[in-house]
Amino acid sequence: MAKKYTDRKLSARYPTDLPAWKKLAEHYRNDMRKTHLRDLFARDKKRALKFELRSGDLLLDYSRNHLTSATRKMLAQLARQSDIPAAIEAMFAGEKINKTEGRAVLHVALRAKIADTVALETPGVSEVWEVLTKMESFVDQVHGGAIKGSTGKKLTDIVNIGIGGSDLGPVMASRALRTYWKDGMRFHSVSNIDGTQLDDLTRELDPETTLFVVCSKTFTTLETMTNANAARAWVIDQLDELAVQYHFVAASTNHAAMDDFGIRSDFRFGFWDWVGGRYSLWSAVGLSLALVVGMDTFKALLSGGRRMDMHFRQSPLDENMPVLLALIGIWYNNFFGAQSQAILPYDNRLDRFPAYLQQLQMESSGKSVRMDGKPVRCNTGMIIWGEAGNNAQHSFYQLLHQGTRLVPVDFLLPATSPLSTANCLAQAEALMDGTGDADVEPYRVHVGNRPSNTIHYESVTPEVLGQLIALYEHKVFVEGVIWGIDSFDQWGVELGKKLANARLST
Repeated sequence: MAKKYTDRKLSARYPTDLPAWKKLAEHYRNDMRKTHLRDLFARDKKRALKFELRSGDLLLDYSRNHLTSATRKMLAQLARQSDIPAAIEAMFAGEKINKTEGRAVLHVALRAKIADTVALETPGVSEVWEVLTKMESFVDQVHGGAIKGSTGKKLTDIVNIGIGGSDLGPVMASRALRTYWKDGMRFHSVSNIDGTQLDDLTRELDPETTLFVVCSKTFTTLETMTNANAARAWVIDQLDELAVQYHFVAASTNHAAMDDFGIRSDFRFGFWDWVGGRYSLWSAVGLSLALVVGMDTFKALLSGGRRMDMHFRQSPLDENMPVLLALIGIWYNNFFGAQSQAILPYDNRLDRFPAYLQQLQMESSGKSVRMDGKPVRCNTGMIIWGEAGNNAQHSFYQLLHQGTRLVPVDFLLPATSPLSTANCLAQAEALMDGTGDADVEPYRVHVGNRPSNTIHYESVTPEVLGQLIALYEHKVFVEGVIWGIDSFDQWGVELGKKLANARLST
């Protein structure tokens, strides 16, 4: 029997001991530390074409980075020496790569086709398509009026109740896909535990047309259940207790708790322990989104994610978009000493995408211990932040251009607005080139040499959004494999939860 990737012992050598890492460190010191990005373009007039990569509907321009062909080759060697190809196959095979929790990591199975044979032997995977079929039937019945509120009115206001990925995913995607909302359908969300969000929302909602979608795998998450119980009390007060059965649906696996709450058996949608919260949009956690945009649009989102999965699984390391983004991130984090990265979409419909990536990357990569329990010997995750680009130009771009910190940037650029395109590309150029004018006053000088990626796409379609999300999911995974950390647990948030519960019980 072939030895599994997860059976291997983590190398006693840290990534810093790998030959490719040492070569990169020398390359940084001798070749790249003092090289200006302007010089790289001056040396090679075809640089822009040599440092771009297309995958599906996305075009990555990474030419404005401190990279040469030699750098790229060394980074690919680092990925190879870190066993990235084996790690990719282990994930798609359903091996328990989330070692600290003893779980497989199979959000890729949620958007796969049966013919892709993604971990078909893993318990629960064969049920994915059953849940999708059940979701489709439910969504169609709500839209067609077969499923109504308790007073016979059509359900048109969908309220997602969740926290973390169970909130950030549906909220981000609902805003990104605003033009795909079905006529008459509206999306809302409740996540904050202080009560104001739900209180403000119920002032505008009609209880007779409102459907709450409660997303909690265990049906015990403090914030989610506090809000769900408050919403339940509101429905009972406005209608009656029987109405709970018509106005609540859940994505959960705790049937006893759902029985106590009053959720009907046919209004329940399950998912599995190999679906992490920040990777759960593709599962029944996306039901609120599907109810607003329709199941065809939701399935197109899944199709976009699958398209990036196929690219990630099949492409060579130096032509693999998630791998390249991960390697560029490590290059700046571990060699240039960058502490944060800005995500700047020049697309207002993606205004919540930076927040979504904050959780995805910082919860995944915010680790200081390897999977074997040993402390890491290099920096891991960077701080992720950002905002819609045009607004950000009048907010924090001053620091990006003339501040003392190196902040690599990912620009997300649709082709839909010439004005946005001009602004985005001008900012990327200014970050790279600076002023180069020695005659201006010192406070006007822009030194430039600030790196950026630009991800181009035509517009935010469901397929494009799926590709973007999956792109960053896989980027995070590759970084974690190189550092030797578990990108799929989140033990760091447990202590605060325990202390909060202890305070509440006293």
